[in-house]
Amino acid sequence: MRFSEACERNKEPIRAVLEAWLPRPARVLEIGSGSGQHAVHVCRTIPGLQWQPSERGEALPDLRERLQAEGRQGLAQGSGLGEALELDLTQGAWPAGPYEAVFTANTAHIVPMAAVEALIAGAAGCLGPAGRLLIYGPFRRADQPLEPGNAAFDAHLRALDPAMGLRDRDWIAAVAAAHGLALLAEEVMPANNRTLVFGRAAAPPAA
Repeated sequence: MRFSEACERNKEPIRAVLEAWLPRPARVLEIGSGSGQHAVHVCRTIPGLQWQPSERGEALPDLRERLQAEGRQGLAQGSGLGEALELDLTQGAWPAGPYEAVFTANTAHIVPMAAVEALIAGAAGCLGPAGRLLIYGPFRRADQPLEPGNAAFDAHLRALDPAMGLRDRDWIAAVAAAHGLALLAEEVMPANNRTLVFGRAAAPPAA
């Protein structure tokens, strides 16, 4: 099965943020599920989640292999993993929802800016009235220089493809605001990553 070292390193900090911000029960749509490691870990450790993985068509076989092998055993009470959906950010229809949350990890910097805008617009369209959008990854900030590791990573991405690269947090927040989503929190994560939490109205984390 496809295996991601990065997913293995960050799955527990991500779980902690999701546990703090997600209501229970909750239907959650994950964008860009990749190897499926986050989906399996979260559903094994947080009760009351119905997790919907998704990926682009060419990546679905790897994702479905993990879900078939690991996604039906040892799940937390009331949690379940749906069959992986094909979802391309800029093509085709999004699932109707409503979802309590949309989550994505390490996607904003590897897709074009138009796809980031489509991700936010699609999430806003399928979230319920109290829904949350959580975006994990490294980000730029206009008022701070990039950390050396993130600067090197950004340069590497742009050398591979000029359409890739770390996105500015304030730009993401402005796009979200245009779709009715306010930045509720910026959670500091290991290795100079952040989780940006958006919602339709300001509210504290779920108890």
